[in-house]
Amino acid sequence: MEQRPVSRVVIIGTGLIGTSIGCDLSAAGYAVHLRDHKISHARVAAGLGAGTIEPPISADVDLVVVAVPPGAIADLVVHSLQIYPNATVTDVGSVKAGVLDALWQRDVDLGRYVGSHPMAGSHHSGPMTAHRELFVDRTWVVTPHRRSAAESVERVRAAVRACRARELIMDVDDHDAAVARVSHLPHLMSVLVAGHLTQVPERDLMLAGQGLRDVTRIAGSDPELWEQILGANSNAVLEELRDVQDQLGLLIKSVEAAHASGDLRSQLERGVAGIRKIGGKHGAALVRYRQVVVAIPDSPGALARLFADVSAAGVNVEDISIEHDPVREIGYLALSVAPEHADALVETMLSHGWTVS
Repeated sequence: MEQRPVSRVVIIGTGLIGTSIGCDLSAAGYAVHLRDHKISHARVAAGLGAGTIEPPISADVDLVVVAVPPGAIADLVVHSLQIYPNATVTDVGSVKAGVLDALWQRDVDLGRYVGSHPMAGSHHSGPMTAHRELFVDRTWVVTPHRRSAAESVERVRAAVRACRARELIMDVDDHDAAVARVSHLPHLMSVLVAGHLTQVPERDLMLAGQGLRDVTRIAGSDPELWEQILGANSNAVLEELRDVQDQLGLLIKSVEAAHASGDLRSQLERGVAGIRKIGGKHGAALVRYRQVVVAIPDSPGALARLFADVSAAGVNVEDISIEHDPVREIGYLALSVAPEHADALVETMLSHGWTVS
């Protein structure tokens, strides 16, 4: 029998991820129906083009995407498998093994269930933070299990491609170990540094620069959500925390003996080596860009004029960051460009009257 193309989707949960998925799938031609326990969120998502709040005919639904906090995922997956008899069900939670273990204990056919996890998001939440570019060229992990039907796996993969993400097939345990290393542990390190700031005098915080903001940015995420994420992946996270605990002990000894050994330099160089292992743009090997830093006044239209002048240089900007000087009311915009294009960009910006370093 010829496989019927996926055309009708139900998204349960219209926060940042669910609404962004709805916008992408709607743009790709899917008929998307939105559900949320807060109807106001679903209405906002619908207004952003993520789908409709009108309920579908259950038998016509091909795919259900469960985009809710970890504690509610298993129950909603079971409920969806029961009320949408022809649908593949996926969830987009950041921890997979715990959900699958809970589902094995339920009296439900899991052939139509395939877990997944888009590696994209933000410390912001809610439908108003959603956008259609969220998943472009970002990794989206698909985690089929031993009973997942081939047709169900393909339906999830097709949805991932419609969101313009890069699909990656992984085992659930391998996935959870990986996100503990590259997502959950970094979040806790950010929380640790940010929490320490509660003991720092306000006067000292006036000296804070972009480095502190970079390190602590993700600590502003929803504590209730992260409590559930870390609880669901506690074994893998604890293993990483204990390793960092050992490394912290070594770092303390290195600082204590900074003038008597080369251990501190080795620790700092280890950090540089770790940075170089992180994939670059679109998952490619990391490229060592040069930064051109331009001083920009805090005035209307300054940023638009700067980008117009950058465009005139014909140079592709790979990344940007802004550091503010609250005293001088000026910003420093760091433009990361390929090394061979940096001199041309500097020359163009200087010729347009910008202060460049």
